[in-house]
Amino acid sequence: MPQKLELSTNDITKFIKRNFGNEFGSTAIRAAVDKFGVSQPTVFKRLKQFKVGRGKWDLTVADLERVFEAPAKAVDVSLVPNKDKTFVPFGPYNDLKKIIQSKAYYPVFITGLSGNGKTVSVEQTCAATNRELIRVNITIETDEDDLIGGFRLVNGDTVWHNGPVVEALQRGAVLLLDEIDLASNKILCLQSVLEGKGIFLKKIGEYVRPAQGFTVVATANTKGKGSDDGRFIGTNVLNEAFLERFPVTFEQSYPTPVIETKILLNVGCEKEFADNLVKWAGAIRKTFYDGGVDEIITTRRLVHIAQAYSIFGDKLKALTNCINRFDEDTKQSFLDLYTKVDAGEETVYNEEELTDEQLLKSLE
Repeated sequence: MPQKLELSTNDITKFIKRNFGNEFGSTAIRAAVDKFGVSQPTVFKRLKQFKVGRGKWDLTVADLERVFEAPAKAVDVSLVPNKDKTFVPFGPYNDLKKIIQSKAYYPVFITGLSGNGKTVSVEQTCAATNRELIRVNITIETDEDDLIGGFRLVNGDTVWHNGPVVEALQRGAVLLLDEIDLASNKILCLQSVLEGKGIFLKKIGEYVRPAQGFTVVATANTKGKGSDDGRFIGTNVLNEAFLERFPVTFEQSYPTPVIETKILLNVGCEKEFADNLVKWAGAIRKTFYDGGVDEIITTRRLVHIAQAYSIFGDKLKALTNCINRFDEDTKQSFLDLYTKVDAGEETVYNEEELTDEQLLKSLE
């Protein structure tokens, strides 16, 4: 029989939950008394926080408390991103680094096609400058409660919990609003934040001012004007006054062939395979920009192909599995083009020498 001093609330709740479930009554109490050899008052005292009525207890309260307390505890640790040894700086990285390193309040909007490294550039800029980063993935459903915070049920009581925006304000962190062009007009709750004035939490009557170093970076596939070509379904036209609060917009393109090859080499890709993948992607992108194809090969997808090759050890299998997301005709034309690139057909993949007609023909 264990000593009474060794008995914890956790011991009792585990026993009761396993044998009686989350909701229980006096029968479970008596079983715990017999199991642990303690008095009823001792068990009552340990389970006081879970009592929901006369002769009724509910351990679901404990689960709720763990769920809602976890975020609050998590922010006690450093939020500086880890450095990625495979990362290669390009595009507006140096300018973004100067802004973040300055700790000045200067919101930045970064726009560019999918998979070209916008988000990872922000993360690695913060890693390089030892700045804390709080990332929020924006969706059409994101509202004030998700961003600013709200009341949560803890131990039967409603307790205020800060949202990521308030945490970033108080910590002087960089707030990353990822995929901001997916937002609805509910994002306008951040107007005062984007003016650098902090925010008034009307639900608790508290004003939060930005700590030194706080700033905002937003990433998007569009410039907040929506997508007419259907490539980015779900993107919305953002409020002009909201967009006007970003003093600078960086346009991020895909990396140059040299940079992109280095990225692939850094993730363990063989040099010859990396060179061919970059040439292949470059030819497809030029055709895409000229309106010849509806799909594009992103830098992210090239990395996926390189990683797949390291797993399967088969180039064709890696390519096929990583472009299966495209329709059958597009997939086959892409595979055919890579076959020509791999065979060394110079006129097919050297985009500086190719005419638009040749590029289109190579993808037929």
